Amino acid sequence: MPSVSTQITWIVVGYAVLVALLALMTAVRKQERPGWLDQLAWMLEALLVVRALAGLGAFSGDGPPSTSTYVGYLIASVCVLPIAMKSIEGDRASWSAGVITVAAVAVGVIAVRLEMTA
Repeated sequence: MPSVSTQITWIVVGYAVLVALLALMTAVRKQERPGWLDQLAWMLEALLVVRALAGLGAFSGDGPPSTSTYVGYLIASVCVLPIAMKSIEGDRASWSAGVITVAAVAVGVIAVRLEMTA
């Protein structure tokens, strides 16, 4: 049975794919960014915080093989999405949904890399 952090990682990756697809559809249709997309992005951030807290468990025992890489991924996983959301805070144009798409893909990749370096 996979570890708890692995299970959380796959939940995060699946949710990140969902958010990225919905944001991409909004951007391609050139629609104004809906409020529910913001809510989905912040829920993804909440999942990433849970994943980061579960990732701290890797430091019990011997710790990860490359501590600096692991810590960098932990920090990046919780910082990317809030920075992206802050940058589009005042603009609801269709391109802002593209920013959410890129941020969701980025945190999904970071979550996988985090699991690979644990």
